[in-house]
Amino acid sequence: MANLFGTDLPIVAAPMAGGATTTALVEAVTRAGGFAFLPAGYKSPDDVRKQMAELGAAGLVFGVNLFVPDDDPVDPDAFAAYAEELRPEAEALGVVLPAEPVTDDDHWSEKVDLLVSEPAAYVSFTFGLPSAREVAALRRAGSTLLATVTTVEEAYAAKELGLDGLVAQGTDAGGHSGTHDPRRKLVPTDTGELVRAVAETGLPIVAAGGVQDSVTVTSLLHAGADTVAVGTMLLRTEESGASSTHKAALADPRFTSTTITHAFTGRPARGLLNGFIERHEETAPYGYPAIHHLTRALRAEAASAGDPERLHLWAGTGYRSAPTGPAADVVRHLGSLL
Repeated sequence: MANLFGTDLPIVAAPMAGGATTTALVEAVTRAGGFAFLPAGYKSPDDVRKQMAELGAAGLVFGVNLFVPDDDPVDPDAFAAYAEELRPEAEALGVVLPAEPVTDDDHWSEKVDLLVSEPAAYVSFTFGLPSAREVAALRRAGSTLLATVTTVEEAYAAKELGLDGLVAQGTDAGGHSGTHDPRRKLVPTDTGELVRAVAETGLPIVAAGGVQDSVTVTSLLHAGADTVAVGTMLLRTEESGASSTHKAALADPRFTSTTITHAFTGRPARGLLNGFIERHEETAPYGYPAIHHLTRALRAEAASAGDPERLHLWAGTGYRSAPTGPAADVVRHLGSLL
């Protein structure tokens, strides 16, 4: 069956920023008949360039995902109060928190320039939409462009901008929500229902969120998706770069549910409910990326120290189905009913 990416199987490896998606994972998924996006988020332009060159030298066709900069400044007083609240967490891990808010645009312009000069076959955007000028430049470079959307309104905004496809993300998805408004209260949204709703745009759709088996994949394709994205299902695989602490937590019986939280980064994301979320969700301010930078060293040390109670354990609702073993086996299993 033909799909937007021209792959044998309509399975797409979601771009999991922060280390989980490695070039080995991209290659494994691609060689198994699926498609994969390389995350550019949190990386320097040079690191993105090197990873793109590595995948290109292997003869792979892949996509690159960019974080659209947030215009969501944190309240300075709220930041200071939250930093003080988190001080015992940091001290327990021997970490010093930033004294002032740190913000950046994740090297946005440099990464766009990189993809214009050294194009990827596909480019996707998360957290918002690029400018019309940037769309035109990337399209001239030959890239097919997609945007993550979480509502019908976001989908039509992407269509009006002239993008080529949508990543329809339901609220069951693990990791950050792609909502264009990070302070919007997220209403539970079934991925299949969202796919059916945004299908009215006429654009190809990558369905994302809550995928845990081949039955889910088939259901989303029947709902109107062109392809189906998976992230959590790949976290425990051999090629995943997720920390051993994160991988172990996904199978740990003490973690019994997921929740959407902004306590770690100042932006809503779904992860395993742990002690950090229970202690700080009610008081955490919004403001990405300032809160992300506030907790970044703390989270990195928690991962190294094997402390899952202070780590952002990103996971979708189907996390209990995430297997170990080769990523290729996961891709083939998810496509087994097609």
